Amino acid sequence: MQKPPLHKSFLNAFRGVFLMIKTERNFQIELLAFFANLFFIFYLHLSATDAAIVIFLSFAVLSAEIFNTAIERICDIIQPDFDKRIGFIKDIAAGAVVLLAIASVIVGVLVYWKYIFT
Repeated sequence: MQKPPLHKSFLNAFRGVFLMIKTERNFQIELLAFFANLFFIFYLHLSATDAAIVIFLSFAVLSAEIFNTAIERICDIIQPDFDKRIGFIKDIAAGAVVLLAIASVIVGVLVYWKYIFT
């Protein structure tokens, strides 16, 4: 199979992000958190290092949500009916997102703390 031109690959990737925005509630919430972080980065005048950490973690959570959704969709295709094994796979994929989200909140508190309370 021949690879599509580079610009088509980028269009497909951005279409995937648009589909996530359009269809996935958790992604929408996480995207809202990303924009809130962008606001606070500028409002609180975060250092470049602190801003980079916050932006990196925000994108990491969004990416993890995309991977989780992909895993869930593949599982639904493979086994449309309830299956405990598929449920286990979905749960651990969602668990990875939750752990990353918790880590990002902890890092966010550590980063923002010094700007808000000092």
